[in-house]
Amino acid sequence: QVQLVESGGGLVQAGGSLRLSCVISGVGVSINAMDWYRQAPGSQRELVAQITSGGTTIYLDSLKGRFTIARDNAKSTVYLQMNGLKAEDSGVYYCHTRALFSGMEYWGKGTLVTVSS
Repeated sequence: QVQLVESGGGLVQAGGSLRLSCVISGVGVSINAMDWYRQAPGSQRELVAQITSGGTTIYLDSLKGRFTIARDNAKSTVYLQMNGLKAEDSGVYYCHTRALFSGMEYWGKGTLVTVSS
């Protein structure tokens, strides 16, 4: 069983920065990629960024240059550094992963980011 716990959300002014963290716990499950998703009110959940165990990253095109995903395997933690925040970045940010062999998906409960304009 895998558990994901996000932290670091909050209220920030437009142009500000936040760093989200996701701690992964659990044993017996091999995972590869770790993702951050977000969901704004009335919108579908969308993939923000992904990082593989080898460090390969992908980003939502509109976020390139402002957001950076990183992982610390020793700390079982994945981070999302968000700079130059805009009001449209507001939403609940979720940590996500998928078991390597079974394909089972795991989600955190989310952390709320609110950007005031």
